[in-house]
Amino acid sequence: MEAEKIYREILRKRNLRSTRHRTAILAELEKSRFPVSAEDLFINLKEKNISISMSTVYRVLDTLVENGLVIQSNLPGANKAVYEVNKKEHHHHLICIKCRNMFSVEGCPLSEYEKSLENRFGFSVKGHTLKIFGYCNECNKV
Repeated sequence: MEAEKIYREILRKRNLRSTRHRTAILAELEKSRFPVSAEDLFINLKEKNISISMSTVYRVLDTLVENGLVIQSNLPGANKAVYEVNKKEHHHHLICIKCRNMFSVEGCPLSEYEKSLENRFGFSVKGHTLKIFGYCNECNKV
């Protein structure tokens, strides 16, 4: 499978061993529309008959986060983290208050504001995060 070959190469470049669990988790994260919890990853992998334990999922995710391949975000009020592939693109998130799904938003409307803050305060901005809370389309219907 072509995707697995790509994941093996990405892992090799980071001096990480390419294991079936690492490639399977990267594949699951890549195909997901929005960030996924470790529990959801575990269930998805089990449904595909991949033999893996919950502790292995967490251990692999920790390794992938530490090596910059995956981004971990914490959902406020939900006391759990969600994960997504680090595509090295600056983006923000919309978070549904009801179902806790998190959606990535491409592009950034804050670059001009950053410049304004730098000029106003003499502050050298090196990055930011933006999370917007509300209701997703599905939860809005209820």
